[in-house]
Formats: sequence, C-alpha cells, structure tokens
Amino acid sequence: MKKVGVLTIGQSPRTDVAPIIQSVLGESVEMIQRGALDSLSDSEIKALWPNEGDTTYISRLRNGQSTKIKKEALLPLLQRELNQLEEEVSVVLLLCTGDFPTIQSKKLLLFPDKILVNVLNAVLREGKLGLIVPLKEQKDQLMEKWHEISVPIVAEAASPYEESDIESAANSLKEQGATVIVLDCMGYDESHKERAMQATNLPIVLSISLAASVLKEYI
Repeated sequence: MKKVGVLTIGQSPRTDVAPIIQSVLGESVEMIQRGALDSLSDSEIKALWPNEGDTTYISRLRNGQSTKIKKEALLPLLQRELNQLEEEVSVVLLLCTGDFPTIQSKKLLLFPDKILVNVLNAVLREGKLGLIVPLKEQKDQLMEKWHEISVPIVAEAASPYEESDIESAANSLKEQGATVIVLDCMGYDESHKERAMQATNLPIVLSISLAASVLKEYI
C-alpha cells in the first residue's frame, strides 16, 4: 500500500478534514498523520499563544478545540515532526496555507500556499479575488503571499473551527466585487464551501481538496 504523510500545524489526527484528503487519494493509499503540537502538554500549547504583532496561525487540537500559535514558536516543532514523518513516507502534504520558507525537507513536501497562488494566478486573469481567512488579524498577514496575483484582492474573516457566519463573510466579499472566493485555510471543509456557494453563487475554491488533488498526482 502506498503511504503519504499529512503534517498539521496543530495536533493529529485531523478527523475533521482527513476524510476529504482520503476521498481524493482513494482507499488504496495509507495516510500517516503527524502534528507539530502532538507531543506538547496543554500548558506547553498555551505558551505558544501569540502576542500582539506576532504572525499568527490557528489550528485544531485532537480534542476538537482550536488554538492560536505564533509562527516563531511553531517552526522548530513543525520541522521536528516533519523529520520523523519523512522516515515513513515519500511525499508530505503540509496542512496549512501559510508561508513556511525556512522549513527543510528531504522528501517531496507540498506547500498549499504555493499551489493556491499558482493555480489562481494561472486561471484568474480578470475580476477580483476574495479570500476568507480564519482570523481578522490574518487578513493582512495572509494577503502578502498573494502579491503575484494581478487582480485586486479583498479579504474577510470567518473561522472554520467555531460557529461563524461564513455566509456573511462571503456575501461581504461579493458586495466588494469578488468574482471568485478562496477559502484560505486547510481547516475549511466541503460544508463551508457549500454554504459560501449557496450564499453568493460564486465559484468557491476549497484549499484542502485542491491540495489533495495535487498530492494524488505524486503517488
């Protein structure tokens, strides 16, 4: 059986979104999951909480709750888990759409942020790009990676990890002129996509299924 790695910035297993990846890969592929926070205690995870001005990410814990993580503290934890995961698989999908240029890999490592930007840059020649991100403080941080996109960009926040009004975020983007919306976090699932689509009747790009489709081509 073929084996692929899935590395989350939170804790594994990601029972919320892993089934989406598995459905794309098929049952003949074994998915091995690891998380940057897998070996940490609750108090150690709380110590990773960002301060004002820190680059902030959010991810899911294995108990179903979410936690914010400052990027500076996350990087060595992510690298450690990746080093171990690469001993078991030939290709790894990072379960985050953030930018991690300092992460080093011996095996093929797929970065969803690169996949998203390059796909949208190839197909979006006119109109306006709308982004839905988990946190308000990420609106400017995550938009930086989209600098290669030639069309205007607008962003709104709606967390995939708690009850949030994704319909309002999507409608706000449509009112601002968005012609396509990207759910810019690997925590959004098919229900979020369906809700945004029903609210706006716009094309909605689901990050996790797009990244999983690219992963499938490498196995």
